[in-house]
Amino acid sequence: MQAIAKLNNCPLPPRKMRLVVDMIRGQKVENALNTLKFNNRKYYALYVEKLLKSAIANWGQLNESTDYDSLIVKTIFVDGGAMQKRLQTAPQGRGYRIRKRTNHITLIVDTPTADAVATPTEETENA
Repeated sequence: MQAIAKLNNCPLPPRKMRLVVDMIRGQKVENALNTLKFNNRKYYALYVEKLLKSAIANWGQLNESTDYDSLIVKTIFVDGGAMQKRLQTAPQGRGYRIRKRTNHITLIVDTPTADAVATPTEETENA
């Protein structure tokens, strides 16, 4: 059984957030938390770390077992959110556009299934 956590309208640009998100995709939850804790982009990693802890808590609500060691970050993606549009004054009566971007993050944690985890020998035989 999988658990979902979403963060909407995070006030950070999606392009930069994707750099952090790509680091933890497919990892075990414990490794993902360590990666986020010691990431150089601390401000971005704080939002993702909080979302990951929320997804773990959601999984605990759905399942009675407290075995979090087997959980993996199955799916995580960042979509663009609402954009605040501002004008900055420029010379000769002009105005430059400023777009303050936001993003939506969706995270799904799940236990790995036996058919999803394939050994390297099985992959080479099928090819």
